[in-house]
Amino acid sequence: MRAMLLDAPHTTLRLARIPIPFPADNEVLIRVTACGVCRTDLHIADGELPPHKSPLVMGHEIVGEVVHVGLFAHQFSVGDRVGVPWLGGSCHQCTFCAAHRENLCDEAVFTGYDRDGGYAEYAIADARYCFLLPDRYDDLHAAPLLCAGLIGYRAYSMAGNGRRLGLYGFGAAAHIIAQVACQQGREVYAFTRPGDLRSQEFARSLGAVWAGDSTTAPPAPLDAAIIFAPAGALVPQALAATCKGGVVVCAGIHMSDIPAFAYSLLWGERTVCSVANLTRADGEAFFALAAAMEIRTSPLAFPLEQANEALAALRAGKFDGAAVLLPR
Repeated sequence: MRAMLLDAPHTTLRLARIPIPFPADNEVLIRVTACGVCRTDLHIADGELPPHKSPLVMGHEIVGEVVHVGLFAHQFSVGDRVGVPWLGGSCHQCTFCAAHRENLCDEAVFTGYDRDGGYAEYAIADARYCFLLPDRYDDLHAAPLLCAGLIGYRAYSMAGNGRRLGLYGFGAAAHIIAQVACQQGREVYAFTRPGDLRSQEFARSLGAVWAGDSTTAPPAPLDAAIIFAPAGALVPQALAATCKGGVVVCAGIHMSDIPAFAYSLLWGERTVCSVANLTRADGEAFFALAAAMEIRTSPLAFPLEQANEALAALRAGKFDGAAVLLPR
């Protein structure tokens, strides 16, 4: 099969032909029809996350068709359309797993990081961590839901039920969660890179009541803020924009250092928390929600062979929405 391989951080992905993998007892073999390009892939490729496997097939927003089922993978049948997320497995034995918090398992493995992912024509996945996808989304539009949607949903859930929600960094995750929040009757305030008028207009087109750059105070105090951009300097800015009792959620797997800030920004029972990965319950809840809503994922398609171009475009912020690789 064709695959785009990362040999080491800071190197260009190379197109190669590698054997089609064979699924173990709890796994399924999937013919990949679409795979989203996530900012976490950039963190891996750019060495901001330490390498776990070499060479590596990245990609953890996989949509595809089950073509072979392992002996104990009773959840799916050949021909099923499934989605494969970032969390690819856990130990099933630790206290976190027992509490259905497998996202915190110390033995967790991750798709496109510890095990090969979807920048290829085929991929294997643990069937216990895959999801059936809502029929209303085709493969291209479903792919960004597998991480931008799922991690965004977990962050959104942790932000509470406040009416005014700020989203810092209006990329793949924020543009999905903005639509969910607006359809649930909340006010969305979108913060972008300074001068990024294109993304600000994009945010308003999805229902944001206000959009401005991240150095600007919103016109009203926020009840909660979610930081999707990997910039620690946004934490004190978000706290300053949040009312007493508010929540600031750091949603990225990687973030630059948070600078020192005055205690007065935290005082008033404000909370700062992080999001780590996702749980299977998150996936079940989010896809039930997505099936009942019309979420526009705004994908930009690239052929598999142009994975490097897709990563470069994401790094440079050249598009709104999400990039998706199509193996065929």
